[in-house]
Amino acid sequence: MVWYPFGGGWGPKGAGFAMWKRFFTSATAAAAVFGACLQVQATDMSTRVPAKAPAYVPYAPVPYFNWSGLYFGLNGGGAWGRSSHTDANFGNATGEFGVSGGLIGGTLGFNYQVGSWVWGLEGDLDWAKIHGNSGRIGGVQYDSYLQWLGTVRGRVGFAFDRFLPYVTGGLAVGDVKGTITSPPVTILSGTNTQAGWTLGAGVEYAFTPSLSAKAEYLYVDLGSSTPVPGDSVELRSHVVRGGLNWRFNWDGPRRY
Repeated sequence: MVWYPFGGGWGPKGAGFAMWKRFFTSATAAAAVFGACLQVQATDMSTRVPAKAPAYVPYAPVPYFNWSGLYFGLNGGGAWGRSSHTDANFGNATGEFGVSGGLIGGTLGFNYQVGSWVWGLEGDLDWAKIHGNSGRIGGVQYDSYLQWLGTVRGRVGFAFDRFLPYVTGGLAVGDVKGTITSPPVTILSGTNTQAGWTLGAGVEYAFTPSLSAKAEYLYVDLGSSTPVPGDSVELRSHVVRGGLNWRFNWDGPRRY
């Protein structure tokens, strides 16, 4: 009989040897399995391709439309208003009567943009055919004509990128013609270049960096003139017109 410290007491020699053999066999198998696992993990780590970080895309600010620059264009539209004659020759006063017609012409202007504010100066000259008459008063008839109209105006607008609403106002000058007739005979006739004022508002939209379209309203008051000596003519009108402008790109690149 032999004492086995790890065998749990006394026993024969053969039983102790078999126990030790099983112990070492189990340990060897466990070590082999553990080593195989380590080898597989190392192989996987060596062959794995590291994931690439997403490419950095720098921030690119979007340019806004720049209204600065010199421009020219065409405009046209219609007008309606009121006129009156006070005639010392025949002692008649017509009171107000209606006038209406159309006009067409050219535009020249300049804008300068600061932030969203657009400051400008614009001038235009239009051929006009605006006419009305009083009907017969005391055997005679009084006619008023506006034959051309020019304005020089300041403009102030607030830009929403390509969309520009604005207000405008300044000097108005027109060619006023007055006649006194006993149809079909013209008794007296004359013309006078009369200065007055205008005030209005409009909107403009840019289709391209150079081409824009506008629509605007102007109130025009040319005051009183005497195209015929002794006959004082007053003429006021409302003008609604559209236009196309072509802007020169002298202002450099768009701003950010």
